[in-house]
Amino acid sequence: MKVKKLVKQSVKYPLILLVFCFASCKDAPKKNEEAKEEVAVTNTEEQKPFFKLSLAQWSLHKQVFDGGNPYDFAEKAKSLGFTGLEYVSALYNDVKEANYSDEAMAQFIAKSNEAAKKHGMTNVLIMIDGQGDLALADKTERKKAVENHYKWVKAAAEMGCHAIRVNLSGSTNEQEWVTSSIDGLKQLGTFAKEHNINVIVENHGGLSSNGKLLSEVMSQVNMDNVGTLPDFGNFCIKKSEEGCEEMYDNYKGVTELMPYAKAVSAKSYNFDAEGNETKIDYAKMLQIVKDAGYTGFIGVEYEGDEKGEEEGIIATRDLLVNAAKNLK
Repeated sequence: MKVKKLVKQSVKYPLILLVFCFASCKDAPKKNEEAKEEVAVTNTEEQKPFFKLSLAQWSLHKQVFDGGNPYDFAEKAKSLGFTGLEYVSALYNDVKEANYSDEAMAQFIAKSNEAAKKHGMTNVLIMIDGQGDLALADKTERKKAVENHYKWVKAAAEMGCHAIRVNLSGSTNEQEWVTSSIDGLKQLGTFAKEHNINVIVENHGGLSSNGKLLSEVMSQVNMDNVGTLPDFGNFCIKKSEEGCEEMYDNYKGVTELMPYAKAVSAKSYNFDAEGNETKIDYAKMLQIVKDAGYTGFIGVEYEGDEKGEEEGIIATRDLLVNAAKNLK
């Protein structure tokens, strides 16, 4: 029934007009509130970064080397505003001093899992160092290095991590390095696949910091559980006493590695007065990461010398979140 007709009949049927007005007026505020809530939700979603935040334990290595307890990692990371944990094997002297025995590895796993559960944190990955070079030209030595990583693959699986980060150190001859890297990664990747673990390579100096070469290795390995961990820094191919003798373009390198990325590392050194990293354009880096369709964890890895570790971690975290707000 139309409103005009109702008005005309209001004298004869006053109750009809009353009921109609009551229903309409009652619903209007409700719809307005729903609209406001919808806008509020949309705005909140727009403010969230496209990635999740994890903390690379190396950001706290000075504290650990000064006598700090590496098993406080989960508690510390939570207090600094993170939800994910990226462990560093080299920071656990108790495991190293026990020569990586089964008992020591079991204790590492149990303690780490207990702390992560207590503080509601997600175990993301373990960064492996000091277990041998996976790109050695010598087949026997390369095989030994591969097998040294097996215990860390098992540990990552028991901790609910999705990956271990490895280094492709070894030969300095490009073609030899590519061939050896492919073989080493295929061996380790095959073992890791049985445990549902990814093997990811970080650009970490030497030929692994050549984005083109490392992406070529990934293409030829061609395994679903073998990928990269692009680091915003770490693109020095050859160091010298004065610093870096040969530097690879870090934006080009990250762009080349992102198609294979299963994790991302936000390296930071120092900051200017506005809170921007002095060596790395974070907005440019994050745009590259976002354009690649990446939505996983980005790990904060502070290595500066002007701020304390916790202050540098917070500065890097805030820079990531703020830079993400203005991306396309």
